[in-house]
Amino acid sequence: MKGCGIAMNDAEFAKACRAFGDDNRLKIIKLLAHDEKCGSDLLAQLSITQPTLSHHMKILTESNLVNSTRSGKWFKYKLNSDKLAEFKWYVARIER
Repeated sequence: MKGCGIAMNDAEFAKACRAFGDDNRLKIIKLLAHDEKCGSDLLAQLSITQPTLSHHMKILTESNLVNSTRSGKWFKYKLNSDKLAEFKWYVARIER
């Protein structure tokens, strides 16, 4: 990350940690690691309600770990691999 102008700051790291801090959000991240999914696909694979999914997706999108696009009445979600790489970089820098 160093030298390419991309670096997660402390506030962004804290938001990402909050996003990772729930088992349902971790499941969502794992589901999105393979490909883009719409909200209905995520609901079918999780034991949560639509309002609960919306809450989790709000936290994930605000942390920029997940990107969303509207498709009809549903949203499509995709893991932001660049932001995940920044998170990994930040953690590695803590150890130094």
